Amino acid sequence: MKLNIRKSFLSAAVATLAVGGVTTSCVNDLDVEPINPQVTMELDDDALFNKIYGSFCLTGQNGPDGNGDLSAIEELDEGQQTEFYRMQWYMNEFTSDEASWVWATDAGVPELLHNNYDARNGFSMGLYYRLTYTITLCNHFLANVSDAQKSAEVRFIRAVNYYYMMDMFGAGPFLTKVSAELAPYYDRQQLYNFVESELKDLEGSLAEPGKNSYGRVDKVSAWMMLARLYLNAEVYTGKAQWQLAKEYAEKVINNGYYHLMETPGTNPTTGETYTPYQMLFLADNNTNGAQYEAIFPVMLDGVKTKGHGSTNFLIFAAYSPEMSSNIPSGTDNHWGRCARTRGKLVEKFFGADDAPQSHVIKDITDAAGDDRALFYPEGFTKYVEDEMDASQGYGYVKFRNVRSDGQPTAALDAVDTDIPFLRVAEAYLTYAEAVTRLNGVNQDAAAKINSLRKRAHATQNSSYTLEDIMDEWSREFWFEGRRRMDLIRFNCYAGQSEYKWNYMGGEAAGTAFPSFRSVYAIPQNDLDNNSNLKQNEGY
Repeated sequence: MKLNIRKSFLSAAVATLAVGGVTTSCVNDLDVEPINPQVTMELDDDALFNKIYGSFCLTGQNGPDGNGDLSAIEELDEGQQTEFYRMQWYMNEFTSDEASWVWATDAGVPELLHNNYDARNGFSMGLYYRLTYTITLCNHFLANVSDAQKSAEVRFIRAVNYYYMMDMFGAGPFLTKVSAELAPYYDRQQLYNFVESELKDLEGSLAEPGKNSYGRVDKVSAWMMLARLYLNAEVYTGKAQWQLAKEYAEKVINNGYYHLMETPGTNPTTGETYTPYQMLFLADNNTNGAQYEAIFPVMLDGVKTKGHGSTNFLIFAAYSPEMSSNIPSGTDNHWGRCARTRGKLVEKFFGADDAPQSHVIKDITDAAGDDRALFYPEGFTKYVEDEMDASQGYGYVKFRNVRSDGQPTAALDAVDTDIPFLRVAEAYLTYAEAVTRLNGVNQDAAAKINSLRKRAHATQNSSYTLEDIMDEWSREFWFEGRRRMDLIRFNCYAGQSEYKWNYMGGEAAGTAFPSFRSVYAIPQNDLDNNSNLKQNEGY
């Protein structure tokens, strides 16, 4: 396999710089300079700024495919293998106890489902190059734009991309400016130090809570990323930072603007009611009150952001036409329910029992005693015992392109539903886990968890163990693209066999897989072209 990267973001089609782009192999990922010395570059800083924000959900200029930023490998289309959110989702969810895929022979998918990925996996290669491409965009912006507010936001986005490089790959090339030199190699500790330093510095530069426009980051975003960084610090550096995780999570909780979404809704057109949790994942989550929980939303629009990734992917992959006739997806584009849940996820809500064979949401959530159990069990079995059997594994209806106010969406072939990429609920669970690791089982942690369980109409308990908290992460954030990270932190991922799920390690009953697969491989093409880089152990 060969993945080509569009080396130049200097494309007139991007409306960013007035020169044409070229496609080459992946040499010096973070280096971009015009080949033709006669080219005059004219920077449109607003367009480049929008391009950088759009890098979380867009793949190119024409969407859903055509004139892409990156050229996917032959077996995969642009939307599958060059969009940030979908690739990191695959790598965090398919490798975990939450998600499975009906088309289990798709290129690159079996290796993820079976925890057997290597340096040639198309999705890990695609994410790696998406990260380095976006970092290059950020570096160029910071070198050429003097706007202090925008520059702070771009630095935040660059730090987020380096965070994902650190989390997913454990190491990688590092540059903070556009250069013709080979990028130096940064190990995990060095990347951690950079991300920490940048985010702490940005606390004083980003806008105050709620003072930026919706969709743009402010200092609460930096606090949330710092809380996440410190929560996982022991994994990244070998040194736990539970106290700092607690402190930054507390900053988020007490920020004075963002808060948990606690208001239900009723569709005046259809009469359908929505719980506060459902409101977070509907097409009007930018206006229905959910916007106050979304610290950093990735914005989608059915006309302007057509694509095969982000919530487009999450919704298209969830539904068949029959499912949508019972619980409207809000689209006319269904991929035959190719994404499905693993039984281990369903157990978090139903234990050893099956969910009711129903297509009525309230039947399912009432039986679970939890509004977050947004599954579609009718016609499907709880466990995936044969990966090629499309009737196995429950469907899900968590994400929908339906507005709670009854108004039509922008389109039916693409979605308006924004991704709550960072949301306040994460701070509540971060705080609860951090104080439990510091002090053992305690009422302070229980109060934070009960805030989420109360919203979900779930039973509230007086205390929660770390095992309980690990399960609560899944109940609150299932299919939101973070499960691998949480399993690693609880030592329930690679290199162990006590916690298992179906097809873990490639066996139907689940089996251990090597600990080195807690991180992904550096693409071989980059190792060949940058002598500074080192391959991760085991690959």
